Amino acid sequence: MLKKIPLAWLQLTREKPRLLIALSGIAFADILMFMQLGFREALFNSNVRMHDSLDADIVLINPQSDALLSMEPFSQRRLYQALGLKGVKSVHPVYLDFTSWKNPQTRKLRNIQVIGINPKDQLFALAGVSEKLDKVKLPDVVLFDRGSRPEFGDVTTDFNKGKVVATEVAGRRVKVGGIFELGASFGADGNIITSDRNFLRLFADKRQRGLIDIGLIRLEPGTDPAVIKQQLISYLAKDIKILTKQEYADFEKAYWSSSTPIGFIFTLGTIIGFIVGTVIVYQILYSEVSDHLPEYATLKAMGYTQKYLLLVVFQEAIILAILGYIPGFGFAMFQYAMAKNATLLPIAMTLERAITVLILTIIMCCASGAIAVRKLQAADPADIF
Repeated sequence: MLKKIPLAWLQLTREKPRLLIALSGIAFADILMFMQLGFREALFNSNVRMHDSLDADIVLINPQSDALLSMEPFSQRRLYQALGLKGVKSVHPVYLDFTSWKNPQTRKLRNIQVIGINPKDQLFALAGVSEKLDKVKLPDVVLFDRGSRPEFGDVTTDFNKGKVVATEVAGRRVKVGGIFELGASFGADGNIITSDRNFLRLFADKRQRGLIDIGLIRLEPGTDPAVIKQQLISYLAKDIKILTKQEYADFEKAYWSSSTPIGFIFTLGTIIGFIVGTVIVYQILYSEVSDHLPEYATLKAMGYTQKYLLLVVFQEAIILAILGYIPGFGFAMFQYAMAKNATLLPIAMTLERAITVLILTIIMCCASGAIAVRKLQAADPADIF
């Protein structure tokens, strides 16, 4: 096979402008696929960072809840009923809602996600939370997420300089008592954590104690979460949705993937990139075959088989795929860095995505080659006379 590659290479490099156009088209298609897949993955990862940080084995939510941005409360009595099962170590209620945050510098309002927990509970494996929870025991004190969008103000900078950072949340005066890091998502541009009591003060007009949004259950070491989950399904009323920690993260991903247009748009963008690349490569390969039909006919007259000629075209397709992938990969890395800085979303290149796009590129080019080789059937040796 190596002996046959130079012919494919020489045909491609014979007209360098055409080769550059082909590589540019493939690189563009790769960049489009990289960006769409990258944003799609960032969509999922950003919206389950809180789920992944939870120090719990089983999660209870209202069956009417769709995702973090649209939680429905339920009675915490259901959560405490779980303590009656053997293997359950502790239970922890979590309040969750959105309200306005006033930028301390510009005084502009922006919606922020508020998480209310018992300060005695270490529920989040997040940098800056566990060591600062004592602060939120004080009235009207919150912890601010350093990963929030810049529109919330230079809170982290001012706090680290030792300045007193005070602002208004839901029209109530609050003070920032510490900084943690969770990060913005497609559902929440920013986050604050406070005590359950402070949470109820902020939402005094719409929330009441005992109606929680998330119930966390910790199990005794060595206890199988799947077994306890099945016991809870039989034990608790049917008005509660019971999930393991991983199922809770998958539940959130499923919402963004199938229940919102965002996931569909990113998937469609990937498909469009694939189609664009296929059309570009097809045009290039079809032109190559058409321009060299007399040469192909000569090769047939010399005894070369149709299979050999088809192999040459497929070799051209693979060469185009690899050469076009390299600049596409490099520019995608640059765009990922820019997008991460601009959006604060967890978008980065992964080995799995790099391999996936490479495979898609090879399939794209080979599919184009398969369509273009039909022209070779017209390469009749009689054409050279």
